[in-house]
Amino acid sequence: MSIWFTEKQTPHFGITAAVKESLVHKQTAFQKLDLVDTEEFGRMLLLDDMVMTTEKDEFVYHEMVAHVPMFTHPNPEHVLVVGGGDGGVIREVLKHPSVKKATLVEIDGDVIHYSKQYLPSIAGALDDEKVEVKVDDGFMHIAQSESAYDVIMVDSTEPVGPAAKLFEKGFYEGISKALKADGIFVAQTDNPWFKADLIQQVVKDVKEIFPITRVYTANVPTYPSGLWTFTIGSKTQDPLQVRDERFHAIESKYYTPALHKACFVLPRFVETLLTENGE
Repeated sequence: MSIWFTEKQTPHFGITAAVKESLVHKQTAFQKLDLVDTEEFGRMLLLDDMVMTTEKDEFVYHEMVAHVPMFTHPNPEHVLVVGGGDGGVIREVLKHPSVKKATLVEIDGDVIHYSKQYLPSIAGALDDEKVEVKVDDGFMHIAQSESAYDVIMVDSTEPVGPAAKLFEKGFYEGISKALKADGIFVAQTDNPWFKADLIQQVVKDVKEIFPITRVYTANVPTYPSGLWTFTIGSKTQDPLQVRDERFHAIESKYYTPALHKACFVLPRFVETLLTENGE
């Protein structure tokens, strides 16, 4: 008998994967956590029945969250990742030699624990000496920080449950205060096929706070629709104006210096939804 997991990405659409084995099934203090081993995508982390990451395609999301802002900033030394308890973004951040300290603030300690146990290729860098891991509320951590970080990355779940407040304008205002004078932040902002309204609202809010606001995309097969957006807010540095000499060699599977600029070239329908928002 075959066992399949299905994520209903909308009430009328979903993706499904054949499961070889269930590794973890637990109700944490914040959400339902599952780790399963699938036939197609390897081990898969699920939160509240939503795919967070898989061994096969995780590199796309983690590289694109990290390297676009890290190469845009002239000297990123102090970096904050809000969420991201699987450790993938931290792994990518540490590929930049300028980093002196990378702080991870994840609200659910079980995500960290089980990622270390079952997803070592993703979470292995969480034990690096440059990394400080805090099991805490990222929203409150931001509110209590001032001019502390060069780059902030919001690696949240979709805007439900404990992550809902990470998509509010007040959170982005707090991020601006937590960043230094030349700081940059990026947030995953879901997909334009099913969440156009969300993207429009986030971009509107970020533009009211940051002088430079850009949207870029990547292809993540296991995320709703496969086309994923990221919104970057910057105080002084434009990701489209990064000089070629700033790029240094890193190990990557998706990100390249050429892609850094190309990912900001948006499909017409995405341009249109942003134009409708006053972009």
